[in-house]
Order: sequence, then C-alpha cells, then structure tokens
Amino acid sequence: MSFFDVNVFIEATITLVVIMDPPGTVPVFLSLVGRKSPGARARAARQAVLVSLLVISLFAVAGQAILAYLGIGIPALQGAGGLLLLLIALDLLTGKGGTEPEAAEDVNVALVPLGTPLLAGPGAIAATIVFVREASGHLGSYVALALAIVVVHVVIFLCMRYSGLVIRLIKESGILLLAKIAGLLLAAIAVELVANSVRGFIDGA
Repeated sequence: MSFFDVNVFIEATITLVVIMDPPGTVPVFLSLVGRKSPGARARAARQAVLVSLLVISLFAVAGQAILAYLGIGIPALQGAGGLLLLLIALDLLTGKGGTEPEAAEDVNVALVPLGTPLLAGPGAIAATIVFVREASGHLGSYVALALAIVVVHVVIFLCMRYSGLVIRLIKESGILLLAKIAGLLLAAIAVELVANSVRGFIDGA
C-alpha cells in the first residue's frame, strides 16, 4: 500500500489553490491591514492562515460525520459543490469585487473576514469534504490531502506576508490575469464535479 498518493496531492493542491486564490487575497489583505505596521500585518497574516487551516482541518476530519447526520450523499455534495465552485468561477471571470468591507480598528480582521470566509470559504470546505470522501480509507490519499492543505496554506501565508512585494512584482493587472486563469480552471473543475454527481445519481438509481 502506498503511503503517499501523488495524484491526490497534485489534484487537491491545484483545486484548493484555484479556489482559495492566494494572489487574489493580496488586495483584500492590504485593504484591511495595509495601514498597520509591518509587525501587525505579519501577525494578521499568520492568524488568518491559522484560522483557515483550523476550519478546513475540522471539516476534513468531521465533514463526513456531518453529512451522515444530515443524510446527504456524496453525489448531492458533488453537485452542490460543483454549482458553488461554478459561481465562484463566474465571479472570478467577470471580475466582480471591490465590495470588501472596511476594517474597524477594534475588530480582528484576521479572523473575519480574512480567515473565514475569504480563505476557508464554502468552496474550499466543500472541495475538502469531497476529497476526503473520495479517499475511501486509503492512508496514502489522506496523507497527500493533509500535505496539500498545509502546502496551500503556506503559499497563502507567503502571499500575505510579502503582499507588498507581490503587488510590486505582478502589479494589479497581473493579479487580474491570474484571477481570470483561476476562474477558467475552477469552472472546468466545477463541470467535472457536476458530471460526477450526475453519474453518481444514475449509478445509485
């Protein structure tokens, strides 16, 4: 038995990177904490990533139990997740944004809205539950998924931590281009999830 599934790691990493969109978090992050000191920005980046990692890990561990309690099957989850991811993809492709709330000084924005729902949003949660469900008890798949989750959060932390440098390197136009590419990839993933959902319903009928 393999103790590490490379295919699951690659698929999960790409999917979560596309959904959570590390470069796309930079403008929001800077708009919320850009006026704070470098130390405060670093602390906010660290806290936001830790909150997101905690939420995603919680659903990775207990997500199936929640589904079982609610009586939700994996085809329904795949269909709902696919439609949700498609909405996120359309949002990225159409460039809707700029409505992020202003940060109040007495509110820890690293928790809300940075940690959740910006990072650990419904799309990332749904995708994580689907990957755990598809692992089907294989240790190598679980290890690969866990490592993928950690790697994605490390990438997000680096983008936030060095957000000023990222903006200077790729500029606003570069971030917009990355968002369009991410939206296209995410739309393809969403269609695949919906197709798998339909096949699941047909096979179970």
